[in-house]
Amino acid sequence: MEEKDIDRLIDRTVKDGGVLTMLYFDLHGNQKEALQKLGVGFVQKLLGEPGVKYARGEIDEPSEKDGMFSTTLEAKVLTEDFISVARICANHSPFSVEILKPEEFRMDVSQLHEILMFIGATTHDFKKYIMEKVATAEDRESYKRSLEQRIRMGEKLMRKGAE
Repeated sequence: MEEKDIDRLIDRTVKDGGVLTMLYFDLHGNQKEALQKLGVGFVQKLLGEPGVKYARGEIDEPSEKDGMFSTTLEAKVLTEDFISVARICANHSPFSVEILKPEEFRMDVSQLHEILMFIGATTHDFKKYIMEKVATAEDRESYKRSLEQRIRMGEKLMRKGAE
C-alpha cells in the first residue's frame, strides 16, 4: 500500500470514528534474532485484532545485558473505534500510548458503556486469575464474600430498577 493510500485510509477511518495511535511495547528474550522475529510477528498479530484497519511497526536494535536482550517496538495502529484501542491495550499491555488522531473524541453513551463494561470484565478476569492462582486461602475467602456482596447489591439494583 502506497503512502498516499495509507493517508487516505487514515483520514477516512478517523472521519468515521476511527483512532490512530502509536503504541509502545517492550520485548525481552535470550536470543537477539528471536526477539526481532517476535516483533515482526507481533505486528502481524495486531493486524488480526478486531477493529484494526492498519498497523506498521518499527523495532529498535535489541540491546544485551547479562545474556538477556531487550528492545522496544513502536506500532502505529489505526482502529475503527476507541473500544478497539482499549481492547488492544488491555490484551497486550503497551508501556505507553500516544493518540495521534483525532484531536478530540465524541462518543455515544452506548460506546462509553461498552468501554466501561470491557474494562470491568477485564479487571474481573485479572482478579479472578490472581485469586485462583496466587492468593492465599484467606484471600480467596475474603474475595468470595465480596463477590457474594456484589451479587446482593446487583439484585437490589435490579429490583429498584423494576419498580
